[in-house]
This record gives sequence, C-alpha cells and structure tokens, in this order.
Amino acid sequence: MQSTDLGNKESGKIWHRKPSPATRDGIIVNIIHNTSDYLPKVLRFLNVAFDSSGDCLLAGDHQGNIYVFDLYGNRFNLVQRTAQACTALAFNLHRKSEFLVALADYSVKCFDTVTKELVSWMRGHESSVFSISVHASGRYAITTSSDTAQLWDLDTFQRKRKLNILQSVGIQKVFFLPLSNTILSCFKDNSIFAWECDTLFCKYQLPAPPESSSILYKVFAVTRDGRILAAGGKSNHLHLWCLEAKQLFRIIQMPTKVRAIRHLEFLPDSFDAGSNQVLGVLSQDGIMRFINIQTCKLLFEIGSLDEGISSAVISPHGRYIASIMENGSLNIYSVQALTQEINKPPPPLVKVIEDLPKSKLNAGDLKVKVTSRRVQRPSKSRENKIQTRILKQDLAGHCENKENELSEGLSKKRLQILLKGYGEYPTKYRMFIWRYLLQLPENHTAFSNLIDKGIHAAFLNLQKNYPIKSRKLLRVLQRTLSALAHWSAIFSDTPYLPLLAFPFVKLFQNNQLLCFEVIATLIINWCQHWFEYFPNPPINVLSVVENVLAFHDRTLLQHFMEHDVTSQLYAWPLLETVFSEVLTREEWLKLFDNVFSNHPSFLLMTVVAYNICSRAPLLNCNLKDDFEYFFHHRNNVDISVVIREVYHLMDTTPADIHPNSMLDAFVSLTKGQYPVFNKYPKFVVDYQTQERERIRNDELDYLRERQTVEDMQAEVDQQRDEDEAWYQKQERLRKAEETRREMLLQEEEKMIQQRQKLAAVKRELKVKEMHLQDAARRRFLKLQQDQREMELRRLDDEIERKVHMRDREIATTAKDLEMRRLELESQKRLYEKNLSTSQEAIAKEMREDADAYRRKVDLEEHMFHKLMETHQTQIQNTQKLIEENLAKAEQACLNTDWRIQALRKQRSGDLQRNECYQEMAKLLQKNRRKEIEVLNALSEEEAKKWEEAKEKDFHLKSERKVSALSDASRKWFLEKEISDAVEHAEHPHGKVVPRCQNEQVASSCFPATSQSSDISEMDSSTRISLSQRRVQWDGVERDLMERVRNLRQRLTARARHGYQTPHLLAA
Repeated sequence: MQSTDLGNKESGKIWHRKPSPATRDGIIVNIIHNTSDYLPKVLRFLNVAFDSSGDCLLAGDHQGNIYVFDLYGNRFNLVQRTAQACTALAFNLHRKSEFLVALADYSVKCFDTVTKELVSWMRGHESSVFSISVHASGRYAITTSSDTAQLWDLDTFQRKRKLNILQSVGIQKVFFLPLSNTILSCFKDNSIFAWECDTLFCKYQLPAPPESSSILYKVFAVTRDGRILAAGGKSNHLHLWCLEAKQLFRIIQMPTKVRAIRHLEFLPDSFDAGSNQVLGVLSQDGIMRFINIQTCKLLFEIGSLDEGISSAVISPHGRYIASIMENGSLNIYSVQALTQEINKPPPPLVKVIEDLPKSKLNAGDLKVKVTSRRVQRPSKSRENKIQTRILKQDLAGHCENKENELSEGLSKKRLQILLKGYGEYPTKYRMFIWRYLLQLPENHTAFSNLIDKGIHAAFLNLQKNYPIKSRKLLRVLQRTLSALAHWSAIFSDTPYLPLLAFPFVKLFQNNQLLCFEVIATLIINWCQHWFEYFPNPPINVLSVVENVLAFHDRTLLQHFMEHDVTSQLYAWPLLETVFSEVLTREEWLKLFDNVFSNHPSFLLMTVVAYNICSRAPLLNCNLKDDFEYFFHHRNNVDISVVIREVYHLMDTTPADIHPNSMLDAFVSLTKGQYPVFNKYPKFVVDYQTQERERIRNDELDYLRERQTVEDMQAEVDQQRDEDEAWYQKQERLRKAEETRREMLLQEEEKMIQQRQKLAAVKRELKVKEMHLQDAARRRFLKLQQDQREMELRRLDDEIERKVHMRDREIATTAKDLEMRRLELESQKRLYEKNLSTSQEAIAKEMREDADAYRRKVDLEEHMFHKLMETHQTQIQNTQKLIEENLAKAEQACLNTDWRIQALRKQRSGDLQRNECYQEMAKLLQKNRRKEIEVLNALSEEEAKKWEEAKEKDFHLKSERKVSALSDASRKWFLEKEISDAVEHAEHPHGKVVPRCQNEQVASSCFPATSQSSDISEMDSSTRISLSQRRVQWDGVERDLMERVRNLRQRLTARARHGYQTPHLLAA
C-alpha cells in the first residue's frame, strides 16, 4: 500500500510508482495531509465527491483546503482555500469544471477548478448544510439542512423553491432520483414523499413500514435506474422499497455485530443496466460490508476495527471507492482488486442434479432437471407478505466455479430459440450472453502487456483522421487499436480498422479488456479471408457475396453491373464498418445478437439481405454517387425484416455457393495468451515493413549527408565571414581616420544640434507641463463641476423639502384661515347679538323716555335724574361701540401684519429662487395690492363710521342741550306761575297786569313750546334715520366681509396652484 502526504504542496503526483492493490485490502493509495509548521498536525478530510467520469474526485479538509485528485492522470491540485470547514461537496454540475461546496457559515459557494475563482455565492440556510444533490442534467441542485431544503437553478444561481417544515419534524435527506425528474424527501418521522421537480406536485407517498420491523430511517441509497430505495438506521435491518410498486418488498437482517447503519451506497456495474445488485453498508464499527441484495450474500468488506471508515463514496462507473477514515486520512480502493465476482456472468439458468450412487437408491433412478421456470411451492402466508432474508457469509467450501457453471448451464440452442422468439436478447443480460457466446478468456496479463507497450506509432495522429468529441472515447479507441497493432503487425496498416472497432469501443468503453477480446474474436471468426489480398479489399469474400446475390436477386445484380457498381461499393462499406453507419444503436445491437449466435457466414448473408431488402430504392438509383451515399448513411430499412431475410438466405442458399463452405466454424480465443494472427499475405506486410525500413534508412542517410553538407557549408560560410570581417575591419580603420577628422568639424555642429535639441526638449517639457497643468485644471474643474452638481442635487433636494414644507404650511394656513373664518363668524354672531341687545336697550330707553315724558309734569326732578342716567348709559354704549370698532381695527391690523409676515417669508424664499419664481412674485404683488385696496376701503369705511359716530354724538349733545333748555323754560314757567299764584293769593285785589303784557309772556312761552314740538319731531326723524343707517351699515359690513373672504380664498387657491406647478413659472 502506497501512502502520499500532501504537506504544503499545491500540486503533485498521487503515487510515484504504478499501484498494485492487493486482493486482501484493495487499497490503491492512502492520502494524508500533515502540515510542516513549527507544531505539525494532521488535517482531517471531511468530505469527498466523484465527478461524472469517475476518474476525478474532490476532497476537502476541516481547514477549508479543497483538492482535486485525477486518478487517471495521477495528479492532485489544490483548487481552493475557503478558510472554514466544508460540510458537503458536489462535483456533477452542467459545467464540468465547477463544483459546489457547503461551508460552516451555512452558505453554499460555487468555484471553478480551472480558474480557481468564485463563481457564485448562495445563501439562505440557517443551519449547517449536510447534503447537496445535483440533477442528472446538472442544471439544478438541492441543498439540505436539518430545518429546510432549497432548490437552486445552477444557470442563474437563484433559489427556485424552498421546503419549510415544522420544527417537530426534521429533514433526514432530500435528493434527486437518478436519471429522472423526481425529488425524494425523507423526514425524521419515517415519511417519504416523491415530488415532481418542475411543478413540485406530490407524486406519491410511501406507506409506513410494518411495526414488526419499524426503525427510524437515517440513511438512504437508490439504484442508478431509480427503482429500488434502500433505507437503514439504528438497527441491523435493511428495508428495500420498490419505488414503482410503492411498497416494501424485502427486509435484510445484517449480522448481529452490526447494531446501527451509518451509510448506504450501491455499487454500479457496467452490465446491470442501472439495476444495481451490490449494496455497500457502513456500520457503527467502521467496517463497510458489500452484500448482494438478491442472494443476500456477503461479497467483501473494507475497513477494520483498528482503521475504521467514517464515510465512503463510490465512483459512477464502479471502479473506485473513496473512503474517509476515522483518523482523517483518505483511502482509494480498487473494486476490481477487491472482488472478481461482481463482473462475472449471472448464474446458469439450467442446472442438472446428478444421480446418487445406485447403492443409496431404493426406489429406482431419480433424475430431476431444474428448468428456467420458477418452482411452484405451497404458500405459507399471504402473497403480499414481505420476504425477510438473513444475510450469511458465503463460505469458501461451498463456492462453485462460476465459469464452469456458465459453460455448463447456458445452452446456445436455447439462446437461439430465445433469440428467434424475441428477436433480440434482454438488454440487462446482453453483455453476459455475448461473453458466453464468444467465450472470451479475459486474459488480463496478456492484455496488460499489450497496453504497456504504449500507443502504436500508426495511431499517434488518430485525432486528425477521426475527430471524436469525447476525449475519453478517443483514448480508449487509440489504446484498443494500438493493442491490436501490437498483437498483429497487419493491423497497423489496416485503414478500415478504426471503422470496424469504433462501435465496439463505444459499447465497451468502460471495459477495455472485453472490447479488445470482442474485436479480436470478430476478426478471427467473422473476418476470415479478409486479409488475403491485403492491402486490397477481400476479393474472395466479396465474390462470395456477389454469387449469393446473383442467385437470389439477379435483377438487382444486373442493375449494379449496368451502372458500374461492384461489390466493393455495395458490400465492402457494410463489412468494413460492420453496419454501424447504416444502423442505429438499437438496430445494430439487435443485428449482432443474431450475428454472434450463428455461423460466421451470417455476417456475409446480412450484406446480401440488406441489399435485397433495399431493392426498391437501389433500383431507382442511377448515379454512382447515389449508391455511395446509400451505403454510407442510414436508410429506411426494418432490421427485423433484414434478419428474417438472412435466416431465409441461410436456409435456401445452395451448398456450392453458401459461405459455410468457405468459412470455418467459430473458434474462440485461447486462454492465457492470445493466438498468433498471421492469416494475411506475410510477404506483402514484410515487403511493406522492409520498404518502410528502407525508406527510414534512406531518410537517415539523407539526413546524415544533408548534415555533412550543412557542416561543410557552415565552414565555408565561416571562412568567408572571417575574410569579409578582416576586409571590413581594414575598411573600418580607414574610415575611422576620416571620421576622426570629420569629428572635430562635426563636434560644433553636434553641440549646436544638442543645444537645439535641449531647447526643443525644454519646449516639450514646458508644453508637457502646460498640458499637465491644463489636465490638472480640467480635472479640478471637473471636480468643481461634480461638486456643483452635488450641490445642485442637494439644493434640489432642499427645494423639494421646502416645497413639501411649503405645502404643509399652506395646508396649515388654510386650516388657520378656516379657523379664522369660524372665529369671524362667531364674532359676527356676537356682534349681531350685541347689536340686537343694544337695539332692545335703545327701544327700552325710548319707551322709558316716552313714559318719563308723560310723567315729567309730576316728576320733573325724577326725570332729570333719569335723563342723567340715560345719558351715562349712552356714553357707555358709545364707548363699547368705539372699543368694538377699535378691536376690529386691531384685528384687521393683526391680519395685515400676519399677511405681511407671510409675504416676507415668501419673499425670503423667493429671493433664494428669484430666477424660478418671478411669476409667483408678480402674483403675490397683485394680491398685496388688492389686499391694500381692501384694507384702504376698510379704513375709509372705518373713518366714515367714526365721523358718522361723531356727528351723531354732536347731534345727541345738541338735542340734550335743547332738552335742557326746554326743561329750564318749563321749570321757569312753572316757578313763575307758582309765584304768580302765591302773589295772587296774597294780593287777590292787586294790580291787574295788562293783557298785552300777558300776551307777551304767553308769546314768550309759545316759542319754547313750538321749539319743543320741533325738537320732538326732530327726535323721531333722527330715530328713523339711525335705524336706516344701522341697516345700511350692517349690509355694507356683510358685503365687505364676503369680499374679504372671497379674496382670501382666491389668494390661497393661486398660491396652491403656483406651488404645485413651479415649472410653469418663468424666471
């Protein structure tokens, strides 16, 4: 066992000598990673994953170092350092050089192994990702953690779906079924669901396992055809589910020392068509046991109690097993070295039970032959009862020779009957049947010796003549052809050998030994007499084909002859490509099922049958190019009809022209060493070999002579160069003298030129300096421009913010105006109430005045005092009215001040944006002029009211003076009358006053009376004019308030419209 320490190397070889794994352990190489620091330590590998080819694997350690190991090229490379432990890896993406890695920070990253760069970074998990499943197409991936599973599109690296579950139900595993579009989700409560990938529609749910063997599933594995699901957990029982029938069909009990199952993985096989039969079971003791799920036999195991396995991965082609050991190292196992039973053919369908010795038989001879049918036994339970098997060790004493069973059990006649019944062999067992029919010896040593000789010189440039897209297929074809050329020299010069071998190489590209032996068997048996006319086509074989065609379809042959179409055109292209150009893969396999099951002449008869079955289109062809195209491309021919025609030709062809008479029976390859193939004109090959040797010797002689001539020519050229150099030296000495003479004259010119150059350099430097200054200035200007642009953007933002604030202020102002209107309404109602109150008081006073006037005669003194009180009341009312008018004037002044302040704020904002808001300023000026007019009108009205109040006050005072004069006259008259009465009473017979004097006195009293009457009339007219003026003033006041309210509403609407459409206002 080889061991490789990666150390601090980023690349190198995996092994330094060719690995030869032992059958006992099968280890190819053990890889460890030790650091060479001051304190060396072991870096443990945590995860490993294979690519789709199976020849490269990806491994990551707990420090985040990710390596790619190329097992085919024997190289390893460090592709990434993530600086944190990786929890899962996947390497089967659509782009082959990319891989996914889940890290300890719950993220998933995609890297490229070639460029070593980060491709994408996917986040979304809240716990550690322990599983990454990639779709078969490589376009989708599922990452699984304990709480969620997420579906990613690897073309865009975007999350498409997310599976959320309850905290009480955890996720065990979510993965794609191989070669299908189905997602399988397994939960911790043993529920298993199948979902459609595109629609996420639940296709089905598996039923619960039986209670008798109920275990909590922890690990799962699926066969490559997606039909069988294996599940296990903390038990030694394995449950096998049939996903097509959706039921548990088998329970396998592992040995008693297995208490828990930690990992499950199926071992792929090239010949089982995806229905894997071998299952690897990793148990708690660190040993991985590989069992056959059909026979329930233990085939082999890896690991031990001392060197336990932590996890393991199997390559897709089933050749390697990569396991991470418990000590942190990485082991690579060879499956071919571990077992030789996996790739063996299936056990025989027919077995014969030998008779017992006659001495032990009492009831006569008993001979029982077990056929391929299943033996019917009485059922002990229900038909759907789950079959339980106990796994047992396959004891060496009971092992039988599988090769002997194969040779004794299979019958070629029964296979031919099966072939005639179904037309082809089952796809699952085709390769095993071919190996039996061809009796391949599987000479590993002899084949290895041929491979070790390397690539033959004749096939070094195979890629130029046969460009194949798949490099792996090209390498296998190159190796196979080289092995054939090393086996027999004629194959190095056979031009059609790649065409003949290519379909078999493509079919057996995963098993080169079988590919070589199938081609060699085909050449020995079905290509008999092909090389007798080498390097020409086999004329003898083609003549046999022509004779058979002439016998069965002379018309078609005559048509060929008329158009100069020979057997080299209608037969040889089919033979040299073994029908691979004219048949599809399924048709070709079906044909060779019949070819390998019959006499070697069957292939020649197939050529004749193909021509006969294509009779109609061939008879319509008249050009030679059409015939060539027909026999080199696929045509609308039913291969089943062709095969039936071949059997008909085999039975109806006469013996004298039948190919059986010329071709020998089937002969298999010899065991151990391959037979010598010399059925070709040796002298031709030897002659060609001698000619090639002669040409090679002549070429060598020519090369030697050319080398000698070149040497002589080189000497002559050297002598001529030396002579020429001497003459040139002399000439240079002569010229040097002349040059020195001229140097003195040229020195001054050089100095002048240097000065000119220096001046030019200075000018250039100055220009460069100016350019640099200009560039710096432009850069500074650009910087200033950027700053100005930033400032403008900031100012725009500030303008938008202030506009928003202005809108809010306007809204607030509108609300304030509404509140002011409500206040004005309330004040108006209050004024109206006060006015009505004053009117009622005035009416009451008038009534009191009337009553007082009637009682003045008797209560003059009392009236006088009442009149004084009335005068005081009038003074108070007048003062109240003056105060109310003053309050109105003050309110108007406050409103004007508020408007002035608002206009000042607007003007302060307008000054900052004078260029953009000139129109708004004009509108505001108009509004201010109108408001000033309104204020002037209000002030004029107020002045008029004050003048009218003064006039009324003066009139009131004059009326009071007249009233006082009338009262005084009445008082004087009464006093005089009283005094006259007293005097008359004292002097009843006194002197009589003359009548004229009385009349004068009366007349003096009459004017007062008439004046009093005039005063009363004036008083009534004054009352009427006062009430009319009061009504007029109320109307005027209402009109003015309405006009003020409308004006304010218009101003507010204009302001709002101006703020909403600032872009319409010109500067």
